[in-house]
Amino acid sequence: MCYTALVLSVVILFTLGCDNQNSVVIDSNAKERLSSTLKAFVDSGRVAGSSALIFEKGKEVYFGAFGDADREAGTKMNRNTIVQIYSMTKPITGTALMQQYEQDKFQLDDPLADYLPEFEDVQVFEGMDDSGNPILVKPKRPITVRDITRHTAGFANDGNAPYVGELLQEANLFNFENTLEQTVLGLSKLPLVFHPGEEWYYGPSVDVQARLVEVLSGQPFEEYLNEHILGPLEMNETRYLVPEKDRERMSSVYGGDENGALIQFPDQQAHNLNINEYPLRHGGWGLTSTLDDYQTFARMLVNEGTLNGVQILKPETVQLMATNHLADDVTERLWLPGKGQVGFGIDFAVRTAPPADENENQGVVGEFFWDGAATTLFWVDPANELTVVFFVQKFPFDMSLHKDFRKAVYDLSFD
Repeated sequence: MCYTALVLSVVILFTLGCDNQNSVVIDSNAKERLSSTLKAFVDSGRVAGSSALIFEKGKEVYFGAFGDADREAGTKMNRNTIVQIYSMTKPITGTALMQQYEQDKFQLDDPLADYLPEFEDVQVFEGMDDSGNPILVKPKRPITVRDITRHTAGFANDGNAPYVGELLQEANLFNFENTLEQTVLGLSKLPLVFHPGEEWYYGPSVDVQARLVEVLSGQPFEEYLNEHILGPLEMNETRYLVPEKDRERMSSVYGGDENGALIQFPDQQAHNLNINEYPLRHGGWGLTSTLDDYQTFARMLVNEGTLNGVQILKPETVQLMATNHLADDVTERLWLPGKGQVGFGIDFAVRTAPPADENENQGVVGEFFWDGAATTLFWVDPANELTVVFFVQKFPFDMSLHKDFRKAVYDLSFD
């Protein structure tokens, strides 16, 4: 890890925080930009509905909702609209795992196999030999718990990849009828696609985190979340299974046809995981939430682990999660650089440098964030005591929406 860069980031963050104590980000101009931008997303046909909720210095400073949650039914996007947050589930899972860390159940650099012994004999795929047989070797070092928190374990995640991809498809790990235990056991039988720690490669690491929470706590993952995070924070509408009485508030999901026009996916298909009772409770995705519920989670983080008198994490744990854990020599980072000049902490991307130009996503050094497959987004900006939640339901993932939305929030100028 580049500790010089880390110290510099902390100094910059402290300085920005001091400079901004008497200023605000979301002023009247920002509110106008935000409403104009969210409305334009809808009017231009980029999304069916869009919404956002922002708190600054402990107070709500912006809410806006435009367009349709369910275009066919004529249901408008609203503050209490329930959306599928997909990978914004991951930071909640990371929070659960780090609660176990606070209880001294593990250390980040412990071998994963100390707690999940099925990973003891994992191998790494290094290509095919001249006879067409796979070359499988012992990892240079064991997978650590830190690896599964920062996506450097080497787990397969591409069904089209040579050799391992076919094995991944055959394993059918994420069949909803599986349990987390079955899913992780199946994953442990697949070769890694690189040696642990050598690349950043997005994949099923956070499902392994969820299984680790089950093993360390002795509770089913969903039960653990409800008892130790969602319940205490009164995030009562953040759930895997949405009760029938609330399903009329669920946003539909949209994609584009060959001409770029939005199409509405059938709800029974798009909402399958959240309207039917399945054994599998992903750590990496699967929760639904509302603007206010997820904003509650974000506010807990900006308040260093405590909200409304309820402590979820210690301040030093939040700081650890929001610190870049990727060493400079981890140069293979898949699509992560497309999110800006960021590293990766514990289930968050972490901004390590200001945007170099207007083509990058805007933001502030020290910000930590993540998003979801249907283009949802949240971030925590400690320097400005700002927390932002942005909801749409759009496939495929559309980074341009994030770029335009962030510009509406910060409106940075570049000389």
